[in-house]
Parts: sequence; structure tokens; C-alpha cells
Amino acid sequence: MLSYWEQKNFLSYDLIVIGAGFTGLSAAIHYKKQNKKANVLVLDRGVFPSGASTKNAGFACFGSLTEILDDFWSMTPEEVVQLVEKRYSGLTQIRKQFGDKALRYQHRNGYELLGEEQLEALEQLTDINQLLKKIFKKEAFSLVKNPGKFGFSEQIKAVVKNRFEGELDPGAYLNALWSKASMLGVRILTGVSVVEVDHEEGRVLAEKKDKKEVFEFVGGKVAICTNAFTQKLWPASPLEPGRGLILLSKPLEGGIPWKGAFHLDKGYVYFREEEGRLLIGGARNKDFNWEKTTEFGVNPQIKEQLIRLAQEVIFPGQTLEWEMEWTGIMAFGPKKTPIIQQIGKKTVVGVRLGGMGVAIGWQVGKEVSELLSDL
Repeated sequence: MLSYWEQKNFLSYDLIVIGAGFTGLSAAIHYKKQNKKANVLVLDRGVFPSGASTKNAGFACFGSLTEILDDFWSMTPEEVVQLVEKRYSGLTQIRKQFGDKALRYQHRNGYELLGEEQLEALEQLTDINQLLKKIFKKEAFSLVKNPGKFGFSEQIKAVVKNRFEGELDPGAYLNALWSKASMLGVRILTGVSVVEVDHEEGRVLAEKKDKKEVFEFVGGKVAICTNAFTQKLWPASPLEPGRGLILLSKPLEGGIPWKGAFHLDKGYVYFREEEGRLLIGGARNKDFNWEKTTEFGVNPQIKEQLIRLAQEVIFPGQTLEWEMEWTGIMAFGPKKTPIIQQIGKKTVVGVRLGGMGVAIGWQVGKEVSELLSDL
């Protein structure tokens, strides 16, 4: 039961953004900066963002060599270059906007580990560098001359370095977005689940987690930035959820002898050092069908695969102890390009981040804001 004051002050907005992750907050911030008098509300069902914004591995990356080569099977060369440019531009923009200190950004380069069956990718390294030259001006990828220095298993036959990748703290990034949104006067309500959106009229029906109280918000405009959880609010959405598992070890005795953002298996596996621990995640390609879910949980087959890689390939002969595990939910589709479009008279969507929300969430939010301004 709402009071007169609550009905008067808290239910009607110029813009309602659904989803308080990187994309949703970015859309709200960009819109508010361009429309200073606008009353903007952001809604999310979780206390923290529900998808992958604060559940990812903290890679500030745009794609490994084999991942980019794999993209040519579903995208044109022009589309691949545009996507890499969007990702790299997004990373550059958030570093400029918030600063490396606030993001806890570390530029320690990226590396990809290649086994015997992936060595043929090296034949195209020069061509990929040439293709990406207009973005980076320099060669992005180079072959590490002494791959044995990392101490990886003999299964690893080559290591490719990417000089433009780094790492950040996703929680620190969210804090920076919260601070910016608060400074601009954006209102954020969490623990409220949106169950229906009228795309034409801007009505947003939401309920508390216990479903005992229902709220009807009204927005002059609505932005849906719920990524993998969009199906309920936009049934026609061409999205496929993808769950990602991350494991964090206990501190390793003697520390970790290498630094950087590492990739394996076309980018499906990734690992890095985090305060003397091994952080490793991914491998959803080992059980694609089971991981096409919006349910949080741990797939034993994938967990076993990550542990095996950690103890046989990354630290051969060592037995690691594990401290934490968690999953995040991402969104994919036939192509990795984001979907940014109008779906009703008052509604715009910004979804399908393709597992690269850190890199492109800010830019997608900006484009959503621009589209909203044109409504």
C-alpha cells in the first residue's frame, strides 16, 4: 500500500532504465549528462547487478588472436574490425572517464596460449595485425620468443602477446559508475524485479522479491539493459544466455611468476593473477547446451575442466587449493555485435554484450542514450 507522497514522488520519471549493470548505468549517466533536468530511475532485481557486471574475471580485453579468427566464420572482416574497434574504444573511454586508479586498472598485457592444434593460427598473425592496424597504429599481436619462461606445461607450444590488453576490478568499475550516477542525480532502486514493460506507453510493472507488493512506474522513455535476462521483457529478442564459471584459488606458495591477462581455446578459457591467487574461468564450450541458462549454478564437468587446466597446464605438477567459485550470466547470438534498437514508441534496448561487457558496456550505454534522445 503506497502513500500519497510515494505515489506523487517516486513512480513517474522522464527515463526508466531496467538493469543496473555496466550498460544500464552507462545509459542513465549519458542520458542525464545530456538532459540535466531529466528525472532518471534505474531498476534492478538484485542488490548488485544480476548478470555478469560484477561476476566477470576483470579482463580489459577485446579478443585474442584465435578468437578473432574464429569470428570470421560468422562475421565479415569489416564487422570483425568494427567490433574490435568498439571494444578497444570502450576500454579507452572508461579509462579516460574514470581514471586507472579508480578502476584499479593494470596494464600488464594479454597473452594467448597455443597448443599443437592451434599453431596454424600463427600463419595469419601478420594478416590480422595488418587488418587491425587502423585501430592500433602498431602491431597488436606478437610471438613471445621464449614461451618456456612462464613455466606452463609442454602442451603449450607457443604464446602470443597482445600489447593493448589489461585488467581491472569490476567492483571498482561499478563503484565509479555509482558515484557518477549519484553525482548527476540518477536514482537507483535495487531488489525490485520488473515483470512487464509496455513498450508503447512506457509503463513498467515491477514487484518486490517476495511478490507481496507490486509497483507501476511510468516513464516518458524506457531503456531495457538486462542482457541475458531480456526475454521476459522483450519476447522477440534474439538472445541466447551463456553461463560462465570462475574459480579463485587460495594464495600460492612462492607467489605467481607471471602477470597478465591470459587466454586459451579461442578465448573460451581465461586466467590471471589476483593478489597471489589464480583466477581462472570459462570453458562453457565444453558443455554449450547445459550452459545456455539464466540459472546460477556450477556445472561439475566445467569445474573439473578448469581445475585440470590449472593443475596440468598452468601449474603442471602442482595441486591448488580453491577458495571461491561463482557464475555470471552473459548473452550471445548469431553475431557478437550488440543489439541497440528501438522496440516501441517509448522503448529502446541495449543488449547482447557477447561476454565483453567490461569493454563495450559504456559505449553501448552511450548509443542507447543517443537513441533515446531521438525518440
